[in-house]
Parts: sequence; structure tokens; C-alpha cells
Amino acid sequence: MTTTTSTHSPAVDRKVVVITGASSGIGEATALHLAVQGHHVVAAARRTDRLDDLQRRASEAAEASGGSLVTAQVDVTVESDVTHLIESTRDRFGRVDVVFANAGVMPLSRLDSLLVQEWQRMVDVNVVGLLHTIAAALPVFEQQRRGLFITTASIGAHQVVPTSAVYSGTKYAAWAITEGLRLESPPYIRVSTITPGVVESELASTITEPGAAEAMKTYRAASISPFAIARAVSYVIGEDEDVDVNEIVVRPTRQR
Repeated sequence: MTTTTSTHSPAVDRKVVVITGASSGIGEATALHLAVQGHHVVAAARRTDRLDDLQRRASEAAEASGGSLVTAQVDVTVESDVTHLIESTRDRFGRVDVVFANAGVMPLSRLDSLLVQEWQRMVDVNVVGLLHTIAAALPVFEQQRRGLFITTASIGAHQVVPTSAVYSGTKYAAWAITEGLRLESPPYIRVSTITPGVVESELASTITEPGAAEAMKTYRAASISPFAIARAVSYVIGEDEDVDVNEIVVRPTRQR
């Protein structure tokens, strides 16, 4: 991990927040937003060059607010990576208040394209990666008798379109797993799902099937900033401990 230090005294509502998938898009925007608000953010992702850039940009603003941002190289498909992320965060800060399970991939394609390896990657990251994150965070939350778990689902969890069958399947699974976690958790563990519509990100650039890539250009014409999602995450974090914000859907006004 690399560190940004602060000379400010801690605020009562300052949280220790772990974010996966923090090297771009929603994860990057949320890490920046929360650090600027004064939270202590651990930004985790695979791409260390992007994380280094994120830390440089967050450093001055985070220090000015009394927050901090540290980074960790993590692949959520590797269970030991995620376990170490949560444990090292607790060792460093003494607690883990919020885990934002945001890592995800979206190489859309029709089923008859038979892009099996891409389907497997979506399952590994979007579903298995989420399960690894729950498995790492839940024992810590239970020991603390407090904690907030947030998942990034997708409007695709509620709506299937041509080329989205596998992606929508993984995001419905993410939604269902998170809802199951909420139902099974004691009241001192809060669980929320953030469901974005079309958001500016690099996810569309990973689509290899030409037809799906072309269709996505039109679909993504009306998109919103990832900071809109970051603000939703901030709202969930800021709610009282007896309030469970179960799901927030955030999408462009022009998206139907």
C-alpha cells in the first residue's frame, strides 16, 4: 500500500472505506469523492499505474479535508487478495466501516457468438469476486458488530436486452446475493445495492463483438457522470446506523 497522510484531527463521522474496482469509472470517482469528504479510503484494483495516478490526484484534496487515500493492488477473483485487503485495512486503521464491492466487467455479446472465455470472466469478477469480498468482510463486521456493505449492481439486473444475457445474469446474481446478505445479516450490519443506469466509463471499450460494440455507441449516447453514483454511495454511508438504504437506482433522465 502507498499512503497519504493528514494532519487534521478525525471527525466523528469519518469512515474507513474499502473500494474494489477503484482504478476507473464508478470506483475511481467514489474514491475521490469520499476522500475529499474526509473519509479514509482504501482504493483497490489490479492496475497499479491507474491507482498511482488516482492517489496523486486525491492527495492534496484529501489532506485538506482531513481524509486520506491509500491504494492496494487486488484481483477480486483471487480470494487471498481480497482477504488480505480487508485484514490489512483493519490492521492499519483499527476497523473497517464500509466495503464497496464495485469491481466488475462488461464484455457484452450475443449468446450465439460463443465467447465463452469472456462469459467466464464476467462470472469470475462480477459474481465470484463479490462472494470473495463478502467472505472477507463479513467476519470483520461481525467481530466489530457494525459495518456497511455496498454492492454495484446494474440496471441490467432488472432488464435484459440483446447482447446482455450473461452480463445481466451476473448482475442479477449480484443483486440477489446482496439481498440475501441483507436478509441474513443482524441489524448492526447494513447492506445496500447501488444500481446504475448508463454511466460514463471504459467498460464499453472492452466489448469485442462488433455488433454489440456498435449498438453500445447509441445506447451510451445519454450517459451520466460516475460522480452521480459516487454521491449516491456517499448518501448511503451518511445515513444513520438504524437506516438501511436497500437499493438506489441512478440513471440518466433520458434512459427508459
